Amino acid sequence: MKWANRKPLRHMFRVLSGATPKTNAPSHWDGEILWATPEDVTSLSLDEYWLRNTQRTITSEGYQSCGTTMAPPKSIVLTKRAPIGRVALLSRDACTNQGCFLLVPRQETDTRFYYYWLLSQVQQLEALGQGSTFMELSADELKSLSIPHLRYQKQRTISNYLDHETAQLDALLYTKERVLRLLAERRQALVALAVTRGLDRHAVLRESDVSWLGNIPEHWHTERCRWLFKERDERSDTGEEELLTVSHLTGVTPRSEKDVNMFRAATNAGYKICRSGDLAINTMWAWMGAMGVATQDGIVSPAYNVYEPAACLDPRYVDALVRLPAFAREATRHSTGVWSSRLRLYPEGLFAISIPVPPLSEQRDIVAHIEDETRKMDKLLTATKRTIDLLKERRAALISEAVSGQLDVDRAA
Repeated sequence: MKWANRKPLRHMFRVLSGATPKTNAPSHWDGEILWATPEDVTSLSLDEYWLRNTQRTITSEGYQSCGTTMAPPKSIVLTKRAPIGRVALLSRDACTNQGCFLLVPRQETDTRFYYYWLLSQVQQLEALGQGSTFMELSADELKSLSIPHLRYQKQRTISNYLDHETAQLDALLYTKERVLRLLAERRQALVALAVTRGLDRHAVLRESDVSWLGNIPEHWHTERCRWLFKERDERSDTGEEELLTVSHLTGVTPRSEKDVNMFRAATNAGYKICRSGDLAINTMWAWMGAMGVATQDGIVSPAYNVYEPAACLDPRYVDALVRLPAFAREATRHSTGVWSSRLRLYPEGLFAISIPVPPLSEQRDIVAHIEDETRKMDKLLTATKRTIDLLKERRAALISEAVSGQLDVDRAA
């Protein structure tokens, strides 16, 4: 059954709006008062509903300048923008900024129940958002929201049941997410070992004299990129070629495959030609590892740098090598700029880096080994991600059924 007894939210909760101290004066900030923002709420993990700390705190003087109201422990924090509808419970007295509402019970209430209920209503809350520049939930819309009105003991029974059941699901989720992390680490270690040590575990090693590499097989040699890559600075006349983008996560991929909403130029004429097998580097984000080898012809931003590898290099080996975190750190060392977020890897910086050069046949064997092993891991990754999605769906469905009255909690418990 569904709950028949419902009331507007304003009859059961006081809705408090947040504010910001009037100035950035030191006397207003870094005090003892929690000051919640949407970022504080959204940063909580799935299995945590208590907001125990906030990134910024304010002083009593800062609080007085806000003209806002403090809420007591167990009040609900609800984000009203960026994004709408995320919730948490206060572990102690706190106030918020303009991006949140505080819901303070008017009567004896187990706010955990309404936390779970609001959690199940995110889509409805988002649909109530209005605005031209950004979507925001108004206080009037929230106060008019029809919510279940249950006896306190019933609220408590449902909350206890959901605490218990979601804790079990969260433990499974944690285990599966740990598997994902371990698989990612194993994959990274597999690639790093193969491209810097080769496949023969009994090979005699020697010092490479390259700090970021350490020891390498005795029959390999090292070379500066200056002698291994030639900068390509050809430009597109029409800009009609496939537009490629370079990311630290996916390497070089067609922009059409990415879900991006960034600014796009009116024309791509003058963009740099990037041929299949070329090394493309996002000059601004090289320090994060935004580089890779193209697997198809296309064009890239004029702000990128494109390099043609020498014949002694297998482009697939180069791709695996330059996407190592250790290579990104070496690229950072050879980048120029004042701040880390403003570093740029220009051609002279890349050309100063030394890399290992195994025999070409061995490079191909290394690539084949990486592809074979990662193919196996990808199957396990896909299955694990599917399990995580199903567990999250089950968690959401369980909460929705319990708080809406579709699930007989007494019988289920």
